[in-house]
Amino acid sequence: MKKVQHTLVLLLMLLNTQTFAADIPTSARAERSIAAIEPQLKRELSEKGLKYGAPIFIRIFKDPGVLEIWVESHDGTFVNFKSYDICAFSGKLGPKIRQGDNQSPEGFYFVNSGRLNPWSRFHLSFNLGYPNTYDRYHRRTGSALMVHGNCVSIGCYAMTDSYINEIYALGVAALKSGQPFFRVHSFPFKLESQILSKYKSNQWYSFWLNLKEGYDYFNKNKRPPNVEVSGGKYIFGT
Repeated sequence: MKKVQHTLVLLLMLLNTQTFAADIPTSARAERSIAAIEPQLKRELSEKGLKYGAPIFIRIFKDPGVLEIWVESHDGTFVNFKSYDICAFSGKLGPKIRQGDNQSPEGFYFVNSGRLNPWSRFHLSFNLGYPNTYDRYHRRTGSALMVHGNCVSIGCYAMTDSYINEIYALGVAALKSGQPFFRVHSFPFKLESQILSKYKSNQWYSFWLNLKEGYDYFNKNKRPPNVEVSGGKYIFGT
């Protein structure tokens, strides 16, 4: 009986993996790009005791212009795997407010398989999901805010083709392995108290204080928080 149960569990796991894989949009370009970079990523992850296909988490910092990839480790915490220089983003420090303001968004976003674009005119891309619930509450407008290849930006985060190949491959591998979505937290800068205190007169200071709650949660727990919106503010929990 135990052998039958074990076999059923394995079959269910296999079916679930195939279901997730079937939901991932793909293209010949994406397949080639991923196949070319997979061996390197697997080797680099293994050297850090991490697994290709494990859940990922992304943090973006406009200043100093860096995108971080974190990967879940065997104990459930996330480990900083790699940091990539952002080739280009639009606007200045502060959130995106309206369509056409050429501003890259700040806040808490997530990417599921439906937000992948393997046919992007900027090589490969994924949609951040702006405007999110918080943005809509504050009547912010805009659409198709991406992380993509190339080095041009009209509100997006452009990473170059070589960097987006790695980032995209890690995201696809995680989604195929069962992560329902990966979170992307976009910040103006590292929200340490001593840095943020220099911006008390900035119009976005109170907004950044709210972002800091989510930033601090991750730094303390090494797991991204669940993010909700209540009364026009982000709230965070396990």
